[in-house]
Amino acid sequence: MNELRGWLLDIYPEAQVGAALWLIGEDGQRYHLRQPFPVTFYAAGRASTLRRLWRYLQSHPAQPVLKREERQDIFVKSMRTVLAIDVNDPVAQNALFQEIARAFPDLDYFDADVALPLRYAARHRLFPLAYCRVGVDANGQAQTVEPLDTPWDLSPAPPPLRILYMELDADPARNKPTRLSLRSGSFHGPATAEYHLDLDLERPLLINLKAILQRCDPDLLLTTWGDTWLLPHLLERSAALGLPLPLNRDPARQPAHHPEISYFSYGQMVHRGRQVHLFGRCHIDRGNAMMWEDYDLEGALETARVTGLPLQTAARVSPGSGISAMQMVTALREGILVPWHKQQAEQPKTALDLLATDQGGLVYQPLVGLHHDVGGIDFVSMYPGIMVRFNISPETVQGQRPCIQDLEPFASENDLPGLIPLTLAPLLEKRLALKNQLIDLPKWDPRRKIYQARASAHKWLLVTCFGYLGYKNARFGRIEAHEAVTAYGREALLRAKEAAEGLGFTVLHLYVDGLWVKKPDAKEPADFQPLLEEVCRRTGLPISLDGIYDWIAFLPSRVDARVPVANRYFGVFRDGTLKVRGIEARRRDAPPFIAKTQMEMVELLAQGHTPDERQAGVRKALGLLRRRLNRLRSGKTPLEELVVSQRLSREIEAYKSLSPVARSLQQLQAVGKEVRPGQRVRFVYTRGRPGVYAWDLPTPPDARTLDLERYAVLLLRAACTVLEPFGLNPQLIAGLAQNVQTQQLCFKLVPRNERQRREPAVRTAMTTRSRGVSERGTIPD
Repeated sequence: MNELRGWLLDIYPEAQVGAALWLIGEDGQRYHLRQPFPVTFYAAGRASTLRRLWRYLQSHPAQPVLKREERQDIFVKSMRTVLAIDVNDPVAQNALFQEIARAFPDLDYFDADVALPLRYAARHRLFPLAYCRVGVDANGQAQTVEPLDTPWDLSPAPPPLRILYMELDADPARNKPTRLSLRSGSFHGPATAEYHLDLDLERPLLINLKAILQRCDPDLLLTTWGDTWLLPHLLERSAALGLPLPLNRDPARQPAHHPEISYFSYGQMVHRGRQVHLFGRCHIDRGNAMMWEDYDLEGALETARVTGLPLQTAARVSPGSGISAMQMVTALREGILVPWHKQQAEQPKTALDLLATDQGGLVYQPLVGLHHDVGGIDFVSMYPGIMVRFNISPETVQGQRPCIQDLEPFASENDLPGLIPLTLAPLLEKRLALKNQLIDLPKWDPRRKIYQARASAHKWLLVTCFGYLGYKNARFGRIEAHEAVTAYGREALLRAKEAAEGLGFTVLHLYVDGLWVKKPDAKEPADFQPLLEEVCRRTGLPISLDGIYDWIAFLPSRVDARVPVANRYFGVFRDGTLKVRGIEARRRDAPPFIAKTQMEMVELLAQGHTPDERQAGVRKALGLLRRRLNRLRSGKTPLEELVVSQRLSREIEAYKSLSPVARSLQQLQAVGKEVRPGQRVRFVYTRGRPGVYAWDLPTPPDARTLDLERYAVLLLRAACTVLEPFGLNPQLIAGLAQNVQTQQLCFKLVPRNERQRREPAVRTAMTTRSRGVSERGTIPD
């Protein structure tokens, strides 16, 4: 038996064989291996129905192996008697399950629709791009597969991926592209060759592209609009002209197409474009990848490693799907049944029980205005840490109430951790280790970017795991577990507040897992260390100093200036790093021109450390605002800088009044372009009716029709957001920006919180309830 070493690139089911594996060998070769891989799924229910199913399967052509077993169902306290159905062919297993589910709909099914890569990850402790050792027989079948690293290694050896980048010269949504640019290279390496192909010359295009694919033999196609236009177009023209295009490495398979879908999640419509998946090599469309802007290819690779999902799947699915995959892998390894459809309803509760338990995270409304020398303190991955430390899982909360006042963990059978803590513990540990590594790395170190991308991937997985614990369709979700997490979180945050006030700090703001505090003599990190130690002692949860703000501004509501908004603020740390939340610079629906101008104004304000310097910063910001207003009104702002991008929340027929995004959609539909709910519609504001012009129409808008005054109003509003905390009111800002030379100004800045000190203050504590309702109560300041 030969031994191969390399990186596991791809795995998928192969009919009558089992699993097809593609290995990037250490010797530079790419190996197509096969391995027998029988799969098992389970049925549970009435004994009489199971006997009928047994007789039904005994004579079935698939010839499954049947066994009676006792397995663990986390939603049932005792072990459950199930019928185990073992099938040699993973492809046949799916068809057999669908047939059984139709014939016996009253049975419960488990492990029935788990994807083969997740089964393989659970059985062999392997994962995408794992470095492994494979024993291969004379027939090319893999007999043994042994991992040589783990998903939790901080610095795994980078896989020698060969990458082919494919770019179009235009956006297919607006114009028909005319050229395809290709660039070959390696992971973390420079480009080795570049090619430019004319899309209108179809036969030469396909012939040359085939030659490039064969010459470069890439492991990964990294495209722009590859899912939604490029690859479907190339495959369509390939079939029409009879010129095969080897996008797959596996010649026996055709690329897999997944349709586009729209769905409602976390209060908004989400759209996922159609997808093209390959076999033997991977394909990622950067525009269709879920979190690509946040963590790029390095984060996608890390997501694949820790979740067990194939790389091209991990890049496209939401972090919630990644957490669900991790839970399934853990369940398979621990012998826990994975339900096909979740059938557990919420346990009955009285109205008093709901008021007591369903309260969500704690929010302590901020003191509006400008504050100096403020410490930002955050619990490190608070909710995942609570799940792990207090053993919160669907099976542990059954019939138990959390010991919130004593911060005691849930008891579980044999004192073993539940499924959720078992899944999250290594991920949480790795994220904390990466963050510690980042603290010690200098800013110039090239590993910083890699570690930051991996930590970002972990952050999104850990953030989502809390939501999935209460999601009604999550396989291992239970609302009581979700409520228990928030209960522990509220208690921990209140203890942190009490610790801060006991040490003489003023609490400016609390927000679910963090707090902002200040103290007259606390200006250095060492001054906040006693508070961190005391909070950790009282809660048992890790907490860190996010940084010390030179200044931070908490903003009010636009509707009522007396009402604070918990997640609208901006500030600058001592090292010059900015943190902005909830303002135009962070909003995706703000025109780039306005978002950039506001961000530049914040950067100018951040340069001031003394009162005189801050006054100079305000002058500079007003000067920038005046120049940008003049540039806007003179028509010198590029059109693309004025494009508004808004998400379509419903079908056009569901709009009772036509908003700008709905009017833009009507224009697109008139020229035959379809936009689905969840997709973004781009437009510019124009004078007269209909008031908008869709950006993706075949012809560009006429610059003379733009409603520049509307953009001026939006720009002034954005300027007021960042200048009002420094003592300027909207009327003064508008006058100074439009009529006065700002370098000649001389005015006294009166920060907003100074102006408000004469008024009696009332603080409000708010808990965001699990079902989307808010509960308020006043607390004297």
